[in-house]
Amino acid sequence: MTRLAISGHRGMQAPTEELVAAEIHKLVQDEGSADLTGISCLADGPDSIFAEQVLEAGGRLIAVIPASKYRESLPDEHHQLYDSLLERASETVALEHTESDSEAHMDASLRMLELAEKLIAVWDGQPARGYGGTADVVSAANEKNIPVIIVWPPGSTRD
Repeated sequence: MTRLAISGHRGMQAPTEELVAAEIHKLVQDEGSADLTGISCLADGPDSIFAEQVLEAGGRLIAVIPASKYRESLPDEHHQLYDSLLERASETVALEHTESDSEAHMDASLRMLELAEKLIAVWDGQPARGYGGTADVVSAANEKNIPVIIVWPPGSTRD
C-alpha cells in the first residue's frame, strides 16, 4: 500500500489549478488505486484536489485536521467540499490545537509526514511566505528522508 501526503499552495488562479489537477491525476493513477492511501488536510486547492482524486481512484483518505477552528478558517465557498471529503475519509486525525494558525498547520504537516511514504508538493520552489508553508513542509520531508514529488507544471503561476 502506498501512502502519499500532499502539501501545496492555496489560492491559485484557475488556469494553474487546472494544470496542477491534471498532474495530480497522473500521479494518483501511477500510484495505483485500491492500494493507495492519501493523507491530506483537505484545504482548498491542491489538498482537496488530491483527496478527490484518491477517492475517485478507489483509494483511502486520511484527513489530518490541524485545529478545532480549522474549518471556519477556510474560505466559505470551500466548506461544502471540505465537509464532503471529511465525511468520506476512512480515518481522521485531529490535532489538539484550537486556533488554525501557522503552528497548527505545520504540526499537521509533520503528522502527515509521520504517516506518509512520499510527499507530493505543489510548490513553485520559492521560500515559504510564512511558517508552515509548502517550502517548510518540503524541508521537513527532506530532513526525514521522505521522497518528495514536486508538482509545478510549465505555465503555472502564483500571485
